[in-house]
Amino acid sequence: MADESRLESSALLTLGEKVPVLDLVDHDLEGDAGLPEPPPDHQNLDHEYSIPSTVKFAWLGTYFLFSLLLTLYNKFILGVFTFPWLLTSLHASFASMGTYVMMELGYFKLTRLGRREYLALVAFSTLFTANIALSNLSLAMVSVPFYQTMRMLCPIFTIFIFRMWYNRTYSNLTYLSLVPLIVGATMTTAGEMTFSDAGFALTILGVMLAAAKTVITNRFMTGSLALPPLEFVLRMSPLAALQALVCASATGEVEGFRNLMASGNISVWSALASLTGNGFLAFLLNVSSFQTNKLAGALTMTVCGNLKQCLTVIIGIFLFNVSVDLLNGAGMAVTMAGAAIYSKAELDNKRRQKQVQYKPVDQASGP
Repeated sequence: MADESRLESSALLTLGEKVPVLDLVDHDLEGDAGLPEPPPDHQNLDHEYSIPSTVKFAWLGTYFLFSLLLTLYNKFILGVFTFPWLLTSLHASFASMGTYVMMELGYFKLTRLGRREYLALVAFSTLFTANIALSNLSLAMVSVPFYQTMRMLCPIFTIFIFRMWYNRTYSNLTYLSLVPLIVGATMTTAGEMTFSDAGFALTILGVMLAAAKTVITNRFMTGSLALPPLEFVLRMSPLAALQALVCASATGEVEGFRNLMASGNISVWSALASLTGNGFLAFLLNVSSFQTNKLAGALTMTVCGNLKQCLTVIIGIFLFNVSVDLLNGAGMAVTMAGAAIYSKAELDNKRRQKQVQYKPVDQASGP
């Protein structure tokens, strides 16, 4: 579980104070969600509620598949390739190359951006790197169960950001569904809770940054910029790869990798093949992750993070003989129940939004 948590915090492309980059992603298409009288303009309909449910669930399934596959793949790789920053740089590099090839094949075209938008992208890439750094640092200062428990609070901070920054509200059923989702996921990963004061503070800060990263990612693709997911991955990946490589050099991972290759303990060609396959899978995950974020919404992505923890444990029972007690098993059931309630709440919200947005006019009534 330690390797898995370290991986998910450092390799996968996952607020008390207002984040400055939110000012750069200025216009909010979701800000009026939940208000009694939303504007009649169709453009103000929440983006995730304008997506057909079949499309949304298809992308959610794709995201879950690639995410779980990469988690399992990295669990094997990190047993030998113990360089999470280099692995992050590898993933971002493959995402950059993959999306560039897709652009050359005509799948999308680059949007003309100004200096303000470029600054927003640089600021976001810094937030992305800081989130990974805090996750790795805090994981070294607290126990794995405590770290995982705190990460379960990500949906709460996501809602807090939306309410404070965009004045967005959700239905009571949505709020209620988060209780079993968080409690159940916490029960699933329950264990010895040990932490220092500094570790507690860094872990909470890391959760805030993770929630902010998810929200800002969504705003880049659904706000005024409305960048296509593939373009957003292309623009972000080189920055993320470079910053992760700098961090790898600063932490001694580059030198450690050189020593490992020079030792002759591993085959160069087999290592190259394994890392290539890992990087390609990471590219597929990045594309599906950003696409799912745009179509399903930031809150749904954080909820999926909690549900993925449960599914990872279930897979671990069969593949790695992970033992679970009654508390862990009950937590899985509670998490699944919470996911079902959340799904119903989202379907109800979508139906309610459309009814308000397209309320029929009574032709019989006069002026």
